[in-house]
Amino acid sequence: MIELKNKHPKVLVIGDLMIDHYLWGKCERISPEAPVQVVAIEKETAVLGGAGNVINNLAALGAEVSVLSVIGDDANAEELKEMLAKIEVSSKNLVVELGRDTSKKSRIIASQQQVVRYDKESTDDISQSSQESIIENFKKTISIYDIILLSDYGKGVLTTDLTRKLIDLSKVEGKKVLVDPKGGDYTKYAGAYLLTPNKKEAIEASKIEIKDEVSLLEAITKLKRECSLGVGLITLSEDGIALYDNELRKHPTVAREVYDVTGAGDTVIASLGFSLACGYDIDQAVKFANLAAGVVVGKIGSATATLNEIIEYESSLNKSTSDSHIKTLKEIELLSLELKKRAKKIVFTNGCFDILHVGHVKYLEEAKSYGDVLILGLNSDASVRRLKGPTRPVNTEDDRAYILASLEAVDYVVKFYDDTPYELIKAVQPHILVKGGDYEGKEVVGEDIANELRLVNFVEGKSTTKTIERIKDGHENNYC
Repeated sequence: MIELKNKHPKVLVIGDLMIDHYLWGKCERISPEAPVQVVAIEKETAVLGGAGNVINNLAALGAEVSVLSVIGDDANAEELKEMLAKIEVSSKNLVVELGRDTSKKSRIIASQQQVVRYDKESTDDISQSSQESIIENFKKTISIYDIILLSDYGKGVLTTDLTRKLIDLSKVEGKKVLVDPKGGDYTKYAGAYLLTPNKKEAIEASKIEIKDEVSLLEAITKLKRECSLGVGLITLSEDGIALYDNELRKHPTVAREVYDVTGAGDTVIASLGFSLACGYDIDQAVKFANLAAGVVVGKIGSATATLNEIIEYESSLNKSTSDSHIKTLKEIELLSLELKKRAKKIVFTNGCFDILHVGHVKYLEEAKSYGDVLILGLNSDASVRRLKGPTRPVNTEDDRAYILASLEAVDYVVKFYDDTPYELIKAVQPHILVKGGDYEGKEVVGEDIANELRLVNFVEGKSTTKTIERIKDGHENNYC
């Protein structure tokens, strides 16, 4: 997954935009006017929904996202454009159709339970004029995109005629089209690279009851054949994702805990599109999509997964390599901001860690216990030589970083090249700074930046210097 870092593919999303609106409160009485609950509203939130949630997921992964859609000339449209602007997605290519209601779904939640939902939207097919405007814009810009995603929520934007034209134009340009489909007739998506129906939707579209491997193969091959797809794909909830090109294979789900599956389908198509646009093959892309879905179903409500969250999640499943935990200064600066947004308490410590011993491990385990994430600043070879002399370090900075990154207590390792880690600490802005107990009464670099300084006593008799002395003594006495 490392090769996805710092990738920003250009992705176009076309589909039904909407606002998911939530009114949160509590219910402590029944109305005297009718036998209904009275909900005292305590807060109000709104997020992008429908194709907007696909856009949100892509933006969280780092894609450069553009959108083509149709909205009304109303207050909801203005709110939607403001929400797009917050994630730096332009609304300049949104077609305004007079008399059309921009979709907004409002949910009243009392004590974490949805009480009622009310919708304000238009679901008729968009006008011929709006379709022509989308096609005109699409023809002008299609060459700049790496991949096209169609998010069909059945609200009238992706009409049969428009969808077919978009796919035909994409094929001429050699662009892959991924579709999150709607309804029972998938022929309007003919020629797409792949569709992402779930099991229930695939049963409806294929008219085949999926109950075992044989019926799964029958359904997936039928959809691939009848829709002229590049790849057949069906999402199977807790059973993972089924894939068919020349043979059937299933990639198992990697979710540990499922709190809410809302928006998981949007995450799947967004992560598939992102990874394919970055050069992954279809099997790699499906594995990535499974990881991304595993992150979002562990959250409440329509959610997104950042690349760092996916890497962290993959690591928690013991599927990542240690070098994925080694970061550059710029990477750790951005990651630290993201971790704080997720309300994680960051702990920072630093050192040479030349020959790793039990004292180091116990020190790092205690440091990690003070927060959620431990970031370790590692002296470069040059800075170790300046501190310890020309014969040190024994192990190179790359070797030391990899070994430290493999420790359970260490979340991230960052090499620094100055004599002190001050600039690194400034980039991280940790909540807690940890140093050895020998710094008692001394000034500690970075204590003016961290919220709190904690000192940890070393294990008696354990040090790299003493280890090196014992090795020398053993060599001089011809010990093995």
